[in-house]
Order: sequence, then C-alpha cells, then structure tokens
Amino acid sequence: MTKSITPKQIKANNRQQIYNYIYESGKVSQQDIAYALRLSRPTVAANLAALETDGLIFKNGQQDSELIGRKAVGYSIVRDYRVAIGVEVRRRKVILIAVDLYGRPAGNSADCLTLNIPYKNEARYYKKVASEIESFISAQGFRPEQLLGIGFAMQGLVSSDGKKVLYGAILENSGLTIEAFSRHLPYPCTFIHDPESAALTELWHSPDLANAIYISLSHHLGGAMITNGLVRAGKHGHNATFEHIQVRMRGDLCYCGKRGCLETLCSLNALLGDDPPEPFFEAVRNGSPEETKRWKAYLDNLAMMLNMLHLVRDVDIVLGGHLAAFLEEEDIQYLYDRIRDLTPFGDPDDFLVLSKMPKNNITIGGALLYIRAFLEDIDMEGEPVIEM
Repeated sequence: MTKSITPKQIKANNRQQIYNYIYESGKVSQQDIAYALRLSRPTVAANLAALETDGLIFKNGQQDSELIGRKAVGYSIVRDYRVAIGVEVRRRKVILIAVDLYGRPAGNSADCLTLNIPYKNEARYYKKVASEIESFISAQGFRPEQLLGIGFAMQGLVSSDGKKVLYGAILENSGLTIEAFSRHLPYPCTFIHDPESAALTELWHSPDLANAIYISLSHHLGGAMITNGLVRAGKHGHNATFEHIQVRMRGDLCYCGKRGCLETLCSLNALLGDDPPEPFFEAVRNGSPEETKRWKAYLDNLAMMLNMLHLVRDVDIVLGGHLAAFLEEEDIQYLYDRIRDLTPFGDPDDFLVLSKMPKNNITIGGALLYIRAFLEDIDMEGEPVIEM
C-alpha cells in the first residue's frame, strides 16, 4: 500500500524548498519564489514569516522583481544563523576556522587560527586543544546555539561513523576515539580523514564535479575518491590510499613501515623535507639549475603516479593540497607530456584539474560536514546526521 504524504511533510518540504531557493539565489522576492517553486502566494508568505521569526532569513532591502514593474522586498538567509568549526590536527600544530552557511570564514577572523601545539596522544593534549577551541569560539562572539558542531580533520583513516581513528601511523594514535576531544566540549564532534576533508571542500566549490580522484599534495600524500558527487571511503575505509602503493621495493622507508611507497616520491615531504616551499619555487621560477633538476625529478615521479591512477580510473584528477598553489601551466603541460610517454592510449590534455581551493581546504572541510548536513534539513533537531 502506498503511504500518503501528510500535511506536516508537505509543510516541511515547502519550508525546505523556500529556504534552499533563497540560499541559492542570494536575494530574492516573495513573488519570484512563488513563481519559481509554483507555490501559492499565501503559502510563500506564511513560510517567509516563519523563517524570519525563527531567525533563518531577513528582509534585505528591495530589488527589481522579474514579474512586476515595481521594486519588491528582497529576502536573504542569515549567513551565520548556524556556524561550524573545522579543526586540522597536525604533528606540530592545530589549525582552527569558523565557517558560515555559505562555507566562508565566520566570526571576527577572516582566516584560520594556527596554534603551535605539538601533538601528543595524551589526555592533557586533548584537554588543551579543547580549551583553545572554546576560547576561539568565545573570541568569535558565537552563541552556543549557533554551533552545529566541530569536525576534526585527522592524519589517519577514520571509521565510517567518524568516531574512531582506525589507522593513525603518522600521529601514532590508532584506536583514538572522538571522546578524547568531545568529553571537554559541549558540541557535536566528529573525525574525518584529512584528504577526504579537502575533497569535501573541493566539491563545495565545484558542485558539478561528479566523478574524480582528488589528490592532496601536502606534507604527506593523500587522496579521496569522488563518485556521483560524494566522497567514498570504501568497504574497509581505505579507498584512494594510493600513497602506500609500493613502486620501489628497495626505496626510502615510508611511515607505514614499507619501502618505496608513493608517499616517499610524491609528497611535499619527499620533495622538500621540512623546508618551506616558497624559497624553493622562487629558485625554480628563476631558473636555478639545481632546484629545477630536483623539481623535474619530482614531476617525473608525480606523472608516473598520475598515469597509474588514470589507467585504473578514467576520470578527472584534481591536484590539490599545499603544493597545488605553486603549480603553474608549464608544470601541468610537463606532466601531460610525461604521462603521454607512459600511457599506451595517448590521452588528451583534459583530465588534470587544479584545485579551486588549495588553501585551508583540509580545515574548512571539517566544518563543512556540519554545514552540509544542516542545509539538507533545516528543520533538524539535535545532532546533525553526518554522512562520511
């Protein structure tokens, strides 16, 4: 028997549609909403009044309506009606950012806050970081009810429910549970694998990116598999962990304990170690022979990896991470030329894509987990349902 739709479900659906339309439009009139969604004017008016009373939208001046000659009242969403916090946990530092409903920095700061707190798998470390997060939230002037949650981007594989680090060789914290942080914080908290967090940010800024491989060319190499517009972790949680594919059995030692992994050839650490990238790339662009030779050798290794991945999955490959900000058109063309030497198929120069968000993408992605969940159901109550 087919179940009928209840009036309550219809009302909730109308509310969601109207809010989403205002969100996507930026600023829109009552008349245009009614026309676009094919809803009656009284239905739209009632929902606008309720959304405004609840604080989700506000009257934003006037605008020219597409349907009438005179100016109409424009409505926009309240960008910081809800916010979320992204936290990137690294070996030597912790990075925080607050994000509004458009995925942009929220509060009093226009960028990330970096705290030089070395990681230690100890109770006092988690308490210290939680205290800094509380101070950060307070400094931004957020009310407790504004906070959707806190997403912790971790250098390690994470369980599908975001509650446990399954494999944390870099930070030596396999088995860590989210309770280490959440016991000190009165907000929903979740873990996310850092390259998957970066891929979420990429999808946010490139919603048409349906199927792709995302590569995080950061201090450590990482990746994520995007299928049908979603980041897929895989059956056992280690989808796209190509950084641990061994290509040189007698190569350098990887942090995983094996030798010759792609991590030892294609990570930023493999190229520069702990040296900052800016001086190196300045030397490369100025034609320094030594740095140029090292850069070409790195690009050769990167081309090898890209060809392998493209042979396995014939989709776009997004080049992201910290290194992406330094890649130029000549580097991309060099990669295509080398890949053509390696592949039997003579693929055209059309599948390498530079990230639209190479900066702070890992940190922001942790917050976007909660923003995305909220936007999918603005009437939700309690803790958002986070899909990894």
